[in-house]
Amino acid sequence: MVNQPTQKPGSKRAVRDAEKTKQHILNAAEIEFARHGLKGARTDEIAKAAGVASRMIYYYFKNKEGLYQAVLQRPATEIQDEIAQIDFENLSPDQALGAVIRVAIAYETKHRHRGMLLFQEASQNQGKYFTQTNWQQAIDLLTGLLEQGIKRGIFRSLDPYMTTLNIIGVCVFYGNAHENLKHLTPNQDLLSAEMIEQYTQAAISLILNGVQNSSTHQ
Repeated sequence: MVNQPTQKPGSKRAVRDAEKTKQHILNAAEIEFARHGLKGARTDEIAKAAGVASRMIYYYFKNKEGLYQAVLQRPATEIQDEIAQIDFENLSPDQALGAVIRVAIAYETKHRHRGMLLFQEASQNQGKYFTQTNWQQAIDLLTGLLEQGIKRGIFRSLDPYMTTLNIIGVCVFYGNAHENLKHLTPNQDLLSAEMIEQYTQAAISLILNGVQNSSTHQ
């Protein structure tokens, strides 16, 4: 029997392997939680789908609840990282808003089942674990962007928070509802780059026309 080389716990390879294992678990758990929520999800099914022993879930995440919290937090962190790439300092509020909408739609169409995670959380837990994530950060960013535009006279007087919620709805609907929408237009691939771009442009136009001050409309 050939002895495998041992890895030091703090080695770069060990860190990479650990991170890879955690991502496999998170990916599998995301699907399981989206389908069944926290209450119905089974850790043995998650481990099987991730190709790891069940004990690894408890090693990295302590318990099913800890894994669920990590799964809920991941999209909030990822979407904020995507938005952080926008050059807000050199964009006007309306340009920045268009850029945020584009990023959000691209993210949601790429990760379509993640909307179901939030639905399951609302349905099963009434938002108990949602409050432990930092989704509020992205919401505050969008609300602040609207407030800045209002102060500068680019956006008309409106309720920034309620408008933020409406914008989020437009951004997430196309991806989240795809499994239903695809039956309405069976001859079109709604997830093609062309169709996603068409939806994105329509969404940006609709939202900007709704929030811009009439005197600034081109």
